[in-house]
Amino acid sequence: MKKILITGAAGYIGSQLITQLSKEDVTIIGTDIMDTKVSFDNYSFVKADLRTDDVKALIHKERPDVIVHLAAIVSPGKNMTRDFIYDVEVNGTKKILEACIETAVNKIIVTSSGAAYGYYPDNAEWLKEDDPIRGNQEFPYAWHKRVIEEMLAEYRSTHPELKQTILRVSTILGDHTKNDITNLFEKKNMLGLKGYDTPFVIIWDKDLLNILVKATLEDISGIYNVAGDGVITLKEIAEIIGKKYVEIPPGIIKLALTIAKPLKLSRYGPEQVKFLQYRPVLDNQKLKNELGYLPQKTSKEAFLYYAEKNSLI
Repeated sequence: MKKILITGAAGYIGSQLITQLSKEDVTIIGTDIMDTKVSFDNYSFVKADLRTDDVKALIHKERPDVIVHLAAIVSPGKNMTRDFIYDVEVNGTKKILEACIETAVNKIIVTSSGAAYGYYPDNAEWLKEDDPIRGNQEFPYAWHKRVIEEMLAEYRSTHPELKQTILRVSTILGDHTKNDITNLFEKKNMLGLKGYDTPFVIIWDKDLLNILVKATLEDISGIYNVAGDGVITLKEIAEIIGKKYVEIPPGIIKLALTIAKPLKLSRYGPEQVKFLQYRPVLDNQKLKNELGYLPQKTSKEAFLYYAEKNSLI
């Protein structure tokens, strides 16, 4: 019976993944700094902090066959410092990789992000897995995903016996998704940048779960962009949910944020404009052709599903 350890077990995706895997002939151990409410006969939970050696000790004790590393801080709390987030995401991943080698774990699955490619004007129109990882340092989430992927690349070179499956996940939407991006959809008006389409590639959460189950149970390794087919622009989103779309020149927004952030009127600085200007658009051909998974919903269909479930349309 395969033994699987899942970090971030109490999170939005982690708890759903445990539910799906509980139907399989596997043993599941979940860990998180938060408590989890799911309960199954083949599932046990250990509360642990990635910043300490607790998870390393857990890996040494349980000696799992596969580790699914989901733990990340997508929407930091107001009191979370950048050093704290780095310690959780980067140093926490380092501890897990060290334990993988020490205990001969067969495979690690890591949820990275399309943000790892970075927000740059010279990004390819459709980014592929062999395009450079350039996550911007000014965006902690993108930067940490870049640093983690660089660490993983080093481990592939020095420890090829540890198989890796890296999933560069696009925007996730499902029944109850709540994050900084969904907050955009709940504003009275949708603010866009004049001269920029702001395209989103979206993966339906059930598609992501199916991919994670497939990667966990099958002999799959490699790097894959995880996105539905096509894109949906911010203006299209506004039209679908009946919001007024207001285009503002990027320079004006940068100036406003430059003034607002020091006055604590906004938690975002002028660098945030890049987030809407140069969104990475993920090519999913490798996901379909090599991993063998065809997303059930396109980017637009995933958004429509989310909008209907959350009474936005």
